Amino acid sequence: MGAISFKIEKSTAASGGRAGLLHTPSGVIRTPAFVPVGTKANVKGVLPEQLRALGAEVVLANTYHLYLQPGEKIVEQAGGLAKFMSWNGPTITDSGGFQVFSLGAAFGKTISKFTKGEVTEKQDQIAVYDESVASQHGQLAVIDDEGVSFTSHLDGSLHRFTPERSVEIQHALGADIFFAFDECTSPTEPYEYQREAMERTHRWAERSLKANRQNIDANKRQALFGVVQGGRHEDLRRESAREIASLGFDGIGIGGSFSKEDMKGALAAAVRELPEELPRHFLGIGEPGDILEGIANGMDLFDCVAPTRIGRHGSIYTRHGIIHLTGEKYRSDFTSLSECSDVVRPTSDVGRTTSYMGGEFSLAYVAHLIRSKEMLGSMVCSVHNIGFILDLVKGARQAILDGRFDEYRAEFVRDYYHD
Repeated sequence: MGAISFKIEKSTAASGGRAGLLHTPSGVIRTPAFVPVGTKANVKGVLPEQLRALGAEVVLANTYHLYLQPGEKIVEQAGGLAKFMSWNGPTITDSGGFQVFSLGAAFGKTISKFTKGEVTEKQDQIAVYDESVASQHGQLAVIDDEGVSFTSHLDGSLHRFTPERSVEIQHALGADIFFAFDECTSPTEPYEYQREAMERTHRWAERSLKANRQNIDANKRQALFGVVQGGRHEDLRRESAREIASLGFDGIGIGGSFSKEDMKGALAAAVRELPEELPRHFLGIGEPGDILEGIANGMDLFDCVAPTRIGRHGSIYTRHGIIHLTGEKYRSDFTSLSECSDVVRPTSDVGRTTSYMGGEFSLAYVAHLIRSKEMLGSMVCSVHNIGFILDLVKGARQAILDGRFDEYRAEFVRDYYHD
């Protein structure tokens, strides 16, 4: 028997959405579920008990960052990731594969997981270490068939990740679920390179599985997910999904990057090739509409840094879209923050999202904190945003169980993306 088990409670008839129970050694995750990202074993500005109060059941940490600081051995000596960060519940670690993207193709460019419109050929560029940009992810990433060589964003020292090393590090971190090492490509890469990277990811997936199976103790405690790649191309996504699904992973991640316009087609093409009984994680997805699209296509888990990232800059989710508290009109807007958190309707939990921390603060007060660069402002916005997304997904789960997901989604999209 594996480290996890997954049971689908109900599926939607009109689409592929499903509600399930994912049992892990550290507790149950009710899916679909949003996974707050604690990159360095902390969700920025949010205490573990606050996450629990908001309804989070699982958190995700970053293998690359924890490897560099404090080092996986320190986390292992602490008793694993959950104990190290005082989190009482399931944990997930990524593989470091996304850093291949952010250190390499995306370094020094305004490229993100998504691009809009037509893709263009990338400019050849090697990023070298420079202290003036040392706060960024890194300054050099060179990919070969064996792995990735990269420099630390902390001091420029040279490091090497291979599938085997990534698995070894993640065994030490001890999360309930971890991911096979993969290559996350830029959405601007041409088709030929997307295929090359996908095939390399498949080879790395086999090596990750082999390395994992050699650690019998870890196999009992940790589940390994493979990652589907293929960029924005439906044929590559289908091919990758078939290959990853055939290898015997405990679950499947949909990784990589997309054209915004092509996400739906690429995702649907991949999902059709995946076995129903395995849990599915849509990596790096946090935009409300994209989460609902993922749920409609049968995805179970989602993670993203966006709620805390935009929160630190004074932007918050509301029922009617994102608002930026740095705007002039919010200087004297005395609407309470809790009035902006009505996601799940109807529900007895309205206002719960921010009542744990600052729900009755006015927008004017939080705007003042942000403008004054007071730490509390970023914290309040981050808590609000995480709660908003958790409530959105919680509402979607309940809507699936109640047989009204399509209506729930349509209502939210109508209000959130109104003109």
